[in-house]
Amino acid sequence: QVQLVESGGGLVQAGGSLRLSCAASGHTFSLYAMGWFRQAQGKEREFVAYITWSGGVSYYAGSVEGRFTISRDTAKNTVTLQMNSLKPEDTAVYYCAARMRSSSYYTLVVAKNYSAWGQGTQVTVSS
Repeated sequence: QVQLVESGGGLVQAGGSLRLSCAASGHTFSLYAMGWFRQAQGKEREFVAYITWSGGVSYYAGSVEGRFTISRDTAKNTVTLQMNSLKPEDTAVYYCAARMRSSSYYTLVVAKNYSAWGQGTQVTVSS
């Protein structure tokens, strides 16, 4: 099992930046990929970005590409989401997630394909 703890959320004005971190513990040796998802109030959870653990291959949702950057530190077992040029529509609870088994990249954009989740961290962007 892998346990995940997010940090770094908060309140920021539109155009500002925030950096989210997710620390993984437990069976991190079997990690295949880490992802970030978000859920706005009244909406379904949606994919934001993922990164494969060993190869560092990343992929982004169209709504955040060019503004957000996902990275990982395999020595520290952490994944980071740097969010720049934030917009009010980025307001949501952000969750990191872990997938333990290898899979096709297209499956990594689907929340149900991740087996471990953090508790979430609130990001609020004011206009």
